[in-house]
Amino acid sequence: MKYIFKSVLLILFLTISCNDDNIENDLNNGNYPIKQQVGYSANDILSSKIFTDIYIEVMYVDGFKPSAETVTNLKNFIESRTYKSNIVIEERVINIATKSIYSMDDVRSIEDANRSVFSFENQLTISALFLNGKSSSDTETTNILGTSYRNTSFVIFEETIQEGSNDIFEPSKVTLESTVILHEFCHLLGLVNLGTNMVTNHEDPEHGAHCSDEDCLMYYLIESGQMPPWMRNEQIPVLDTYCINDLRANGGK
Repeated sequence: MKYIFKSVLLILFLTISCNDDNIENDLNNGNYPIKQQVGYSANDILSSKIFTDIYIEVMYVDGFKPSAETVTNLKNFIESRTYKSNIVIEERVINIATKSIYSMDDVRSIEDANRSVFSFENQLTISALFLNGKSSSDTETTNILGTSYRNTSFVIFEETIQEGSNDIFEPSKVTLESTVILHEFCHLLGLVNLGTNMVTNHEDPEHGAHCSDEDCLMYYLIESGQMPPWMRNEQIPVLDTYCINDLRANGGK
């Protein structure tokens, strides 16, 4: 049994080493995969094993640019939870044929046509789209504010955020916008149980890939446009201990 155990460990080590070599070869050729499932790049975003820098390409439709404070909140969050030594977030307007409703196929096509910066050498790149219009997944009772849809890509339906903020009994735009962006970024980090393994089971059984703690940043209501109690108090939620432990176990802070 000891020999079998050692053999398994050796195979595992060789597999991990080969995977790292493949990623480095892809980087040297400018071919880091960007169309994988959400959570695929969690360790690459969290740790500095392969990437020491992170670059976020924010692309927005004219009139739907994220608030400067929201961008700062995202940068501060990345600094607090990852081992990236250099974080750059750049914004630029994109000229697209706008729609009132966007499907996820629309979103992917927009990214494919406009994304201009890709992971290379020690820099990992993330695409962030800010669109007018609404998600085709909206219903009569829920609105989708944002969606992470690839391993290094997320979209924010900025028009829906603007409509649901800065009014009586509604959160400020910065509070709602920051909360949704941080929530979607955490899906890229593999939360919850979405590429980053759970140290302790805390996944909401009724709403997969979300935390069962209603005070946590990864609670499911955040991305569905409903208003949890904390948002009425102008609070941007934070990750609970369970989520933080998961990130730390996968190479983060």
